[in-house]
Amino acid sequence: MTPEQLSTLAALPQLALSVRQPWVHCIFELGKPVENRTWPTKFRGPVCIHAAKGMTAEEWLDGLYVARAALPEGDAGPAFPGRKDERRLPRGGIVGTVDIVDCVTRHESPWFFGPYGFVLANPKPCEFIPVKGALGFFDWRKNLEATR
Repeated sequence: MTPEQLSTLAALPQLALSVRQPWVHCIFELGKPVENRTWPTKFRGPVCIHAAKGMTAEEWLDGLYVARAALPEGDAGPAFPGRKDERRLPRGGIVGTVDIVDCVTRHESPWFFGPYGFVLANPKPCEFIPVKGALGFFDWRKNLEATR
């Protein structure tokens, strides 16, 4: 790796949270403000978002329907990417950062369907970094070697 690439990696948060597509796309491109989970967290602060390797046709379709319902009426927003659009739906690596600012059991956003929601702020995409994912919060740097 070049010194620039190492510097970029060092500037990213230590922990990552794996999210499946197309929800990652919705966070960074459509303003999805909450990540639904079956478990709560007390964690607050910056975290890397890891785009999970897998995405089923059903998951993509669910994302499309929720995005259509969540966007303001009459606002088509950016066209929803096709299921096989690897450029707009990258998988298997770090794609950006967000701040987790709360964990809730209710949220006014149409993106929330719980039972828990990690409230997100300041989504910032980054250059794709291939990394093996894991459950829960994980130290993504420990998984860099697994992808080489």
